Amino acid sequence: MNEIGLIGKKIGMTREFYKTGQSIPVTVLKIEKGRVINVIEKKDRGYNAIQLGFGKIKNSKLTKSMKGYFTKKNTEPKKKLKEFRVKDTENYKPGNEFGLEIFKDIKFVDVKSKTIGKGFAGGMKRHNFSGLRATHGVSVSHRSHGSTGQRQDPGKVFKGKKMAGHMGDKVRTMQNIEIIKSDLENDLLFIKGSIPGAKNSEVLVKKSVKNISKLTTKEKVEALEKLKKIPEKKKK
Repeated sequence: MNEIGLIGKKIGMTREFYKTGQSIPVTVLKIEKGRVINVIEKKDRGYNAIQLGFGKIKNSKLTKSMKGYFTKKNTEPKKKLKEFRVKDTENYKPGNEFGLEIFKDIKFVDVKSKTIGKGFAGGMKRHNFSGLRATHGVSVSHRSHGSTGQRQDPGKVFKGKKMAGHMGDKVRTMQNIEIIKSDLENDLLFIKGSIPGAKNSEVLVKKSVKNISKLTTKEKVEALEKLKKIPEKKKK
């Protein structure tokens, strides 16, 4: 059941305290339930996949083709459709709904979202260039990125050269982010640290692709408490 993911909304950041006095920064995500709209079989399209629908949308906002699609599938319109490839389609049937319970036994997730757009940025802000000297003959070009090419040979600027340009507003995936806790009643997921994107931005959460053996914060706290208890027994 962990092959599929869920789409949520970034609400903001807060922190979580542990018995040890540790303060862990967390990002709060409001996760939406995903409904199975379509089950894609290998014989039809060459791969097995599940199409999930997320969010509500007014009928008036839909195109005629999408209205027809949802009517054919006999389901209420969904704002976003997302396809997830799966090994077997047996466990999924159109109309099934999946929420936060799919992350019940999962400790680490991958989070995909769009970074905050910074507009047109210079070399220093965008690529961490040091800039030119502040004195000794440098005039007007203190924050410029210096020379960009060579001489007559090759006679051009190579593609991918780090220069000023559009910064941010790109889709980024952060891997192996720890789930601190989840609130099933309010559909909230608390994950460790920060993630890309502004508040209210769309976030895709999936089970971590990599196999990780590292301890979670909760496990570390429990291990510390056990260590504290051992010397006490010896004293008695």
